[in-house]
Amino acid sequence: MRVTFTVNGRRAEADDVWEGESLLYVLRERVGLPGSKNACEQGECGSCTVYLDDVPVCSCLVAAGQVQDREVRTVEGLADGEELDPIQSCFIKAGAVQCGFCTPGLLVQAHALIERNPSPSDPEIREALAGNLCRCTGYEKILDAVREAAAVKAGAA
Repeated sequence: MRVTFTVNGRRAEADDVWEGESLLYVLRERVGLPGSKNACEQGECGSCTVYLDDVPVCSCLVAAGQVQDREVRTVEGLADGEELDPIQSCFIKAGAVQCGFCTPGLLVQAHALIERNPSPSDPEIREALAGNLCRCTGYEKILDAVREAAAVKAGAA
């Protein structure tokens, strides 16, 4: 089957998609957007998190056919051209990126949090990121980055 959808503001098509193919596979292998990572393939780790119609989802759990005529935004779509989104630049500044495997999903989920709650508390940040597993950072620098990004977006930093 052919799947046509919008990804990061542009029309995308994938041909010869089979029924069980995931959105994650289509994004990485057919559309050429490798930012979302393939880790657990079970929706447990959050490394493949993308927006589907402005809602964060684990793209490994979404059948490619479900995105027909819908809008997807990946980690690559957070930036405005060459200008990084505050969450992206704050992750870099805070040293919240180590191996980088969990980073795309954390960025999308943290971005979604700040969009719906411009001034999240630490417990709210922890709850929002609870579905995103990181084996390298210990999470403290990630929390620092989310706090800083929220302050930047609010104009306080």
